[in-house]
Amino acid sequence: MQIILISKKRTNSRAINLGPMGLNICIATGLFAAFLIFFAGKNYALQLTRSSLEQLYAQAAPDWSREIQEQKAILERAQDNAEKNLDALATRLSQMQAHILRLDALGSRLADMADIQDINFEMASPGIGGPKPDALQGSIEVADFISALEALDVQIKDRAEKLAAMESMLIDRTLQNQTMPLGKPIYEGWVSSLFGKRTDPISGKVEFHEGIDYAGKAGSPIVAVASGIVTWSGVRYGYGNMVELNHGNGYRTRYAHNKKNLVVVGEKVEKGQKIALMGASGRATGPHVHFEVVSNGKAVDPRKLRSIN
Repeated sequence: MQIILISKKRTNSRAINLGPMGLNICIATGLFAAFLIFFAGKNYALQLTRSSLEQLYAQAAPDWSREIQEQKAILERAQDNAEKNLDALATRLSQMQAHILRLDALGSRLADMADIQDINFEMASPGIGGPKPDALQGSIEVADFISALEALDVQIKDRAEKLAAMESMLIDRTLQNQTMPLGKPIYEGWVSSLFGKRTDPISGKVEFHEGIDYAGKAGSPIVAVASGIVTWSGVRYGYGNMVELNHGNGYRTRYAHNKKNLVVVGEKVEKGQKIALMGASGRATGPHVHFEVVSNGKAVDPRKLRSIN
């Protein structure tokens, strides 16, 4: 192979003859030079890229670090607030549980006082507390809190049902006590004639007295022995001015020989309410009230009424 070299001015030229070995050496040298150039370019490109990345990281790293710290602080505050709120809810839950215990104690006392044996309240001391623990205590777990809340809901429903049942029983008992004709129809006075056989003070004959006579001062108040509805208020043969009350359950009471009636038919009266003034109207020898209790149409002795029921 022949290589011709020409000068810049193209005035001189020179020819170089290469053999096979020389040609191989030139090719190898060219390839090696190309490899060196490629490797150098690659290293330069990598160095340039690395430098750009390092510069970009140096610029972005502070922002990333600051953002991470801010997010971490937000999460810590959220976690702290959540724990505080959960602790507050747990405290409130404990207080509600203490209220349930106090309701149990109150319900038990009321049941004992009212002699109600059918309703049972679980007795437990409402006092809670203790020394502050030295070790740091963790907050209640959410699952435990929800479980305790569900148990409290069951307790509240149970107590509500028991208290409602006891209230109903007490109301029934109160109504029964209010409508049972028990007691005396006067504030002051004395018994002048009992229930049963006696000598009639006017005719002198033996008769059956269907009530109790309470003597006293004329014009003194006569009161209802039980709540009821006025079914008679006026003059009745032999009774004079009389008031009759219907108390339900087959019971009626009569208050006779009054000086003046203070209620009218259809009026609702309460136990202890003043319904008339004592007098001597009708068949009477002096101021008194003839008090009569009728049960299902039959006169009964007012003094034995409680034992009858």
